[in-house]
Amino acid sequence: MRIDDHGPHRVLHVDPVKPRLSTEADAVDLVGEAYEADASAVVVPVGRLDPAFFDLSTRRAGEFAQKLVNYRLQLVVLGDIGRYETASAAFRDWVRESNRGRHVWFVPDEGTLAARLAATGPRG
Repeated sequence: MRIDDHGPHRVLHVDPVKPRLSTEADAVDLVGEAYEADASAVVVPVGRLDPAFFDLSTRRAGEFAQKLVNYRLQLVVLGDIGRYETASAAFRDWVRESNRGRHVWFVPDEGTLAARLAATGPRG
């Protein structure tokens, strides 16, 4: 895993190549990694997430995200999610609402992430 500092934000980047993630147990593992790194945000590449994560009827996305948020960690999903947004209006709506807040973001690339982090203050 890679750690980046963006001003007051320490960001843990999950390795892009390993088993798929989507369960609460996976989220708990990431919480431990983030705490060990003193990170405030966890960036998960789209390719690391199980396709079931993007199907809101499985509840995996909500449970995964909520576990991180409960521990005051921000979840950032990094990469192209266009096919999932096209397939589900509910998912598309969740992405739009999430991106308006501070807890869960969907960003297409690291440049967009850096810009969004620069525009926000420290987590409180």
